[in-house]
Amino acid sequence: MLCSRCKHLQIHKLAPPLLGAGYFCRSSIMPFGNSHNLRKLEFSIDDEYPDLSTHNNHMARLLTRELYGKLRERQTPNGVSLDDIIQTGVDNPGHPFIMTVGCVAGDEESYSVFKELLDPIISDRHNGYKPTDVHKTDLNSNNLKGGGDLDPNYVLSSRVRTGRSIRGFCLPPHCSRGERRAVERLSVEALDALGGDLKGKYYPLKGMTEEEQQQLIDDHFLFDKPVSPLLLASGMARDWPDARGIWHNDKKSFLVWVNEEDHLRVISMQKGGNMREVFARFCQGLQEIEVIFKEKGHPFMWNEHLGYVLTCPSNLGTGLRAGVHVKLPLLSKHEQFGPVLKRLRLQKRGTGGVDTAAVGGVFDISNADRLGYSEVELTQMVIDGVKLLIEMEKQLEKGKAIDDLIPQQK
Repeated sequence: MLCSRCKHLQIHKLAPPLLGAGYFCRSSIMPFGNSHNLRKLEFSIDDEYPDLSTHNNHMARLLTRELYGKLRERQTPNGVSLDDIIQTGVDNPGHPFIMTVGCVAGDEESYSVFKELLDPIISDRHNGYKPTDVHKTDLNSNNLKGGGDLDPNYVLSSRVRTGRSIRGFCLPPHCSRGERRAVERLSVEALDALGGDLKGKYYPLKGMTEEEQQQLIDDHFLFDKPVSPLLLASGMARDWPDARGIWHNDKKSFLVWVNEEDHLRVISMQKGGNMREVFARFCQGLQEIEVIFKEKGHPFMWNEHLGYVLTCPSNLGTGLRAGVHVKLPLLSKHEQFGPVLKRLRLQKRGTGGVDTAAVGGVFDISNADRLGYSEVELTQMVIDGVKLLIEMEKQLEKGKAIDDLIPQQK
């Protein structure tokens, strides 16, 4: 049978039922790009297999010609193909010394339909996490020990953030305009229902006034069109800025980005070192939002194995990054700084983000793990680790050695 639109050979048995009874080829319903074109199946595996010979990412390490041949004809019920998932890793070889992931999910089902590729990538990226492992979720802030007394002379600000995906919609790399707008409407309705200290306002990027834009810039809240080749190749900048926006509470301590890299990016933050207060607000806000989404028939994507399902496999599980901006001018120059962070399961960045350098000895220190540990456990690692880093910095200020403070591997 021929497709009624493009007259190509009709092989659309896996087309989602929501499309109706008509016969339409996948290439006519996909929201972007041409990697979904069924014509690729007319060529051999060797003709279609990408050249990954110079690449340094998890996908390129694990995608063999045989595996590509096995998976290339599959698609999820939403039409996500293998080539959709790997395109960012094909277009971006990566850095010789920095291992990127090299793939993104187009929908929740991507993780099961293409598990033969994604399970090994997840294991590679998350310290051997196995397909049989069960993830732990703990959003009870009462289980956190301490955290309200990080020395404000060293800790400038504290933040906890994560992502959330709304079940029933494709993820940002693959969603249509209508889906993205539906996610925005649903999110604004949910966020507008928050009250008390979480009461706030939504600012759509499209049509934002100059005054609103400048205020969000001054507050360090504004996110702009992605410029990273990794995100652009993933399809996340399509139709920008349509259906993207920022919501924050009146106190500017609880923030939600809508339709950036994930459906939602949720952030709790404040000046100083009271990480316990930041985490408590984070947990409260997340749980209140989730209840509202469930009532609307769209719970967050979650399962026992992967935890919270997000666009990039690197953020599965908790998706959580608990971090502080902390002054460590002496310790950061010490030869043990890197090894100590590794032992504490922490990572460092510049205060401007992942690719920026530290200024004046101020670093963004956060948890290195996402999957296999609970939200409480990861935040606890940051609290305990930062306390130790500050203690080391104080020792160095006194001209003393820090050998006796070097921790064991966590």
